Amino acid sequence: MDEYRSAPAPAPPAAHPQPRERGSGIPLGRLAGVPVYLAPSWLILAALITLTYGQFLTTRRELALSTGFAIGFGFVVCLLISVLLHELGHAITSRRSGIGVRGITLEMLGGYTEMEREAPRPGVELFVSLAGPVVSLVLGLLAAAAAALLPPGGIAETFAFQLALSNIVVAVFNALPGLPLDGGRALQAIVWKLSGDANLGRRVAGWAGRLLAVATAGTAILLFWLGILDGYFGVLFTILVAITMWVGAGQAIRHGKVAASLPPFSARELARPVVAVSASTPLAEADRIAALSSQQHPVIAVVDGGGGLVGFVHGASARAVPPERRAWVPVGDVARRIDQQHVLVGDLRGADLLQAIRDDPGGDYLVVSGEDVHGVLRGAELVSLVETRGESRRPTVRRNRT
Repeated sequence: MDEYRSAPAPAPPAAHPQPRERGSGIPLGRLAGVPVYLAPSWLILAALITLTYGQFLTTRRELALSTGFAIGFGFVVCLLISVLLHELGHAITSRRSGIGVRGITLEMLGGYTEMEREAPRPGVELFVSLAGPVVSLVLGLLAAAAAALLPPGGIAETFAFQLALSNIVVAVFNALPGLPLDGGRALQAIVWKLSGDANLGRRVAGWAGRLLAVATAGTAILLFWLGILDGYFGVLFTILVAITMWVGAGQAIRHGKVAASLPPFSARELARPVVAVSASTPLAEADRIAALSSQQHPVIAVVDGGGGLVGFVHGASARAVPPERRAWVPVGDVARRIDQQHVLVGDLRGADLLQAIRDDPGGDYLVVSGEDVHGVLRGAELVSLVETRGESRRPTVRRNRT
């Protein structure tokens, strides 16, 4: 099973935004500039397929057990490469559409490509979502052509046929219209285009994904009961896929509901202005300067001797200083230095903005656009604003007393 996810990455100050790499899984290197990771869960599936396919070849082809397992492992590697190429299709089309890619992760039930942000338009969402299934379909057709050209009845022909069948099944299954499948992203894009509401598209595609999950599990059980699907491994694996689909669809539905409650403002519009002081300035004096500022609710920023911004006063740390000590404590002692994880691009908004602060929702974030500093966004204030809007959208429940 395949999907791609959006997760915006902060950027360093005084520079153009750069994607922040995440370290999920075992690093395999880079392909076309995209970091590739292998989830440990993939090793479980690799062992199961190697054993199952190896025993199948040993029985049907009368091969040595070691030979069967070697061919089975080779089949697993080919499947891994197929999934990687599928995800690379998403990654390349995403980058060509102006959306950065944080990485590709290969896992037990397929893989996913993690984007820096959501697609800006329905057309981009549709283009990126269908790229993966198209790659899988092309791989399947190429493997089918190879199987047709190879001597019939041989191991190579069987290997190519199984690889063709696997890729075509992946292409068709992932094109089904329900999240978290690629077809679900396409359905989301279509509903978004027709309604003008991306969150509505996400919720519709999520519920479609739940229906597909139930249908997938029901079909597997029915085929097993009719004797068409032979062996417990196939039905258990299919049910595991259905459960994963159900969970992913539920996450998409919740995401759509939360995103609908997000404020329509960008990080730049939500940022507080800054008042710059040197690191040696006493906290009480910095408070006085901020109070005299014409800006509303400014955040005290710390600058170096050359006037360069190096950090800003951390609200919780400053509030912890007793009033009698504020005249003696320099702002440098209660300031947080700017790091890559606490810098936001000014144009971030909605779900992208909420995801950008997910690792530290209560932290303070410097908001920049290239070389320009817009101010400081306080994560706790954003979370409070989201919760307030969410409460205001909830219907009032009326109870009748008997």
